[in-house]
Amino acid sequence: MTQLIKKLHVAAVAVTYNPEIQELERLLAQLIGQVNEVIVVDNASANAALLPDTQIATAKALHWIFLPENCGIAAAHNAGIAEARRLGATHIALFDQDSEPADDMVPCLLAALERLEAMGHSVACVGPRYVDERQDNPPPFIRVEGLHLRRCVCTQADDIVAVDYLISSGSLIPMSALDTAGGMRSDLFIDYVDIEWGMRAQHKGLLSYGVCAAGMRHSLGNRPLEFLGRKIPLHSPLRHYYHFRNAVLLYKEPWVRWNWKLVDGWRLCLKYVFYSLFARPRMAHWGMMTLGVWHGLRGKTGKFDGSTS
Repeated sequence: MTQLIKKLHVAAVAVTYNPEIQELERLLAQLIGQVNEVIVVDNASANAALLPDTQIATAKALHWIFLPENCGIAAAHNAGIAEARRLGATHIALFDQDSEPADDMVPCLLAALERLEAMGHSVACVGPRYVDERQDNPPPFIRVEGLHLRRCVCTQADDIVAVDYLISSGSLIPMSALDTAGGMRSDLFIDYVDIEWGMRAQHKGLLSYGVCAAGMRHSLGNRPLEFLGRKIPLHSPLRHYYHFRNAVLLYKEPWVRWNWKLVDGWRLCLKYVFYSLFARPRMAHWGMMTLGVWHGLRGKTGKFDGSTS
C-alpha cells in the first residue's frame, strides 16, 4: 500500500448481485492491497450465503453488508458510503462486481486527485480508463461541448481529462464531494445513477476527471450486438426500461444544462430506434423502452413493479 493511501483513508465499496464467486474473488484480491478496507454490499443475491466463504473473506480489511432485498445500485452505494463514513474514510472508491482494476489503479487515481487539488480544482471524482475486452469500445471519457458530444482521447499516458461524468465503477470520490453534492439518487434504482450524480456535482461546482494512466477491465452490458462491423453494448429489456425512464427523469430536472439534455436526448432517440429494430426479442425491448419513457414522463421512480400504467 502506498504512502499516499496510508496518509488518507480509502474505502472501496463493491456492490454484488448474484455474482460469480471467482470473479468477485479476483476483484477483492485486487482491492485489498490498494485500499485501507473493502466494504461489500450485497443486494440480496441468491448465492449470498456463499459470499463470506470466499478465499479472502477473513481479511481484516473486509466488511460485509447484506441487504434484505434488492434495493438497486444507488441504495447499495449509499449503504456502503454510510459504513465507510462510520469507519472514518476520507475517500470512497466504487466498484461493480465484474470490474477488475489494474494493480496500481487506486494509487494512480489518488495521485491524479492530489495533483488536481494542488492546482486549485474542485473535484467531484476521478476515474480510470476502462476497457471492455468483448468489444472495441471507444475512449470512455466524454463531455458535451455546445451541441456536440466530444470523446476525449488520451494523447499522453499521464493525461487527465475533464468530463461531464464517469461510470460509477472505478470512480474515486472524496468524502467532501459527497458532502457537497449529496449521495446517490436511490429512487433511480439502476441506470443513469452515475450520470445524475456527476451532473449534480457539476451543478454544485465540482468537476469529474478521467485519468488516462489508471486502467481497469470492465464489462459493459450483456454480450455486444454486432452491427456493420461494430460491437454495440446491449442490455436486457428490463435494463432498457430503467435506462429510458431515468434519462427522461433527468431531462426534467431544471438544473441540468439544456445543451446536455439535447445531445443526450438525441442519442437516446437513436438508441430507441436501433434497439427496436435490432435487439431481440424486438417487441420486448421496444415495449420496455416505451414504458420507460412513459413512466419517466409521469415521474414514476423506484424498482419496476410490473405496472404498465
